[in-house]
Amino acid sequence: MARQLRIEYVGALYHITSRGNAQEAIYRNDEDRTEFLSLLNKTCTRFNWYCHAYCLMDNHYHLLIETNTLSLSKGMKYLNGTYTQFFNRSHKRVEHVYQGRFKGILIEKESYLLELARYIVLNPVRARMVRTAKDWPWSSYRATAGMCQTHDCLTF
Repeated sequence: MARQLRIEYVGALYHITSRGNAQEAIYRNDEDRTEFLSLLNKTCTRFNWYCHAYCLMDNHYHLLIETNTLSLSKGMKYLNGTYTQFFNRSHKRVEHVYQGRFKGILIEKESYLLELARYIVLNPVRARMVRTAKDWPWSSYRATAGMCQTHDCLTF
C-alpha cells in the first residue's frame, strides 16, 4: 500500500521529528550536535525555511519549521541524508541513522504555535535530563529567552 502524500503549501508550519534507528543515539558528542545545527542552517537557507524552535535530544530531534516554498520533503531529504553521511563517516559506520521517514505534523499557526514551541524546548525537562529548559544547551530556549546568541538557523 502506498504511503500518503504530505500536505505542503507556502507558509505551512510543521512539527518535524526524526528518531534514531532502533532508538539509538543520533548524536554522540557536541561535535555531532554542532554539525547538525550547521546543516539545519544550510537547509533553512537553501530551501527558504524559517526555523522557529528546535531541540536536539540524544536519539531524536524536534523542529518547528515554516516553509516558504513547496520544499519540505526535499529539504528533509537533504538534512537527514547529509547528516547521515557526516555521522557515518565520523563514527566509521555504514548503517541507517534514522528510523524510517521523518514525521511532519502540519499545525495551525494561530492556535498552536506558542504551545508547540514550549513543548519542543521542554523535552529535556520532561525526559529528566535537566531541571529547567535553560539548562539544555541544544534547544532554542536560551536564544529565545535572550540568554545567549541566537544560532544562525533560528528565525525570530
